[in-house]
Amino acid sequence: MAQEFVNSKIQPGKVVVFIKPTCPYCRRTQELLSELPFKQGALEFVDITATSDTSKIQDYLETLTGARTVPRVFIGKDCIGGCSDLIEMHQRGELLKRLNEIGALQ
Repeated sequence: MAQEFVNSKIQPGKVVVFIKPTCPYCRRTQELLSELPFKQGALEFVDITATSDTSKIQDYLETLTGARTVPRVFIGKDCIGGCSDLIEMHQRGELLKRLNEIGALQ
């Protein structure tokens, strides 16, 4: 169930962030990404606490990405890491480049 759920969310041309609403790093990630001009449907925040499989989802994210912490940020099929990775990528100017490459921005 957890594997199918996660895999169904990760799609080419889309940014998906697995979050917990109470996590300050998740909120910071949401703030940063929400400032960018995404095409409708190209950005999704997935609250893993809204399911009964939160722990299993985190276990699968660990198998998939090497970390079970949230946020887990996927640009297309690639996990770029968490909040600090996203911020660093943005500061280096790589975030907008990647988002344009996958066609996620307006």
